[in-house]
Amino acid sequence: MPEFRSIDAGAVTLRAAVEGSGPLVILVHGFPESWYSWRHQLGPIAAAGFTACAIDVRGYGGSDKPEAVSAYGLEQLVGDLVGVADALQPDAPAILIGHDWGAPIVWNSAFTRPDRFHAVAGLSVPFAGAPQRPFTEVFRELFTSKGAFFYQEYFQVEGVAEAELEADLRRFLRIFLHSISGEAPPNAWPLKPVDSLLLTGLPEPTGESAWLSEADLDYYVGEFTRSGLRGPLNRYRNHERDFAWLHPFAARKLEQPALFIGGSADPATTLFGQVSDPVAMMRHFAPNVEGTVLEGCGHWTQQERPEEVNRLLVDWLGRL
Repeated sequence: MPEFRSIDAGAVTLRAAVEGSGPLVILVHGFPESWYSWRHQLGPIAAAGFTACAIDVRGYGGSDKPEAVSAYGLEQLVGDLVGVADALQPDAPAILIGHDWGAPIVWNSAFTRPDRFHAVAGLSVPFAGAPQRPFTEVFRELFTSKGAFFYQEYFQVEGVAEAELEADLRRFLRIFLHSISGEAPPNAWPLKPVDSLLLTGLPEPTGESAWLSEADLDYYVGEFTRSGLRGPLNRYRNHERDFAWLHPFAARKLEQPALFIGGSADPATTLFGQVSDPVAMMRHFAPNVEGTVLEGCGHWTQQERPEEVNRLLVDWLGRL
């Protein structure tokens, strides 16, 4: 079982589940998740000779939860990972692994701080270099301007998504986690008007999931009951700040060893249909990347396919 630690990361204190000894591997979750999303990876990574450290990202679980939207920009989250690395392994660069929002967090941590991170793996979301424009401009052009719903637009106004989703956290988590998993029916996310609610039209799961037990769901519900969703949703409210921060790095490439693991049934793996081969696309921005797309796997990569993901991660870690 992992040991829980409170880590002073500088600006915030983060809770982390830590197991093993050896070179530091920091695991970073996404939305709406927790350190617990890495429950299947901590033991195998530790057994392979590493210190596996799965954090609660700021705003989640047992970590600090700043109020301000601006506290959740990529610049601040990258600073948190630098703080964790400085606290646990000050004399050598660390290795990063991230999923969902955790993937952009770790990609950009390695991208902007190669002095502190010497290798990086991202699950679900590939790396496409410094953005050419804020993502808000992209989804407003593709969806909002046409009167179509897009979940990240829905998340922009403080308090709106919080009110819908916190009203019944268990229902939200059950439906949302199912809707972009490999167990969901094709095209589970319907086209709907821009003023729709998030959960409108999403399929209700029937029966117990093969990858998410009732006990797993209980854990997530307990975490979000105490943390709320403001901090997690604030991550989506920083696209303009993220663009401004990353713009000076536009000519840089991510040169460290990199690994990508995606799912063929995950819309994030193809950047919502914009790329057909995410690994080939990434080589333009991260020349030392290797990767795999798992057939039939949905968005929750390391939870849906733990044995395959562990094999790929441990093999990659062993070759660094």
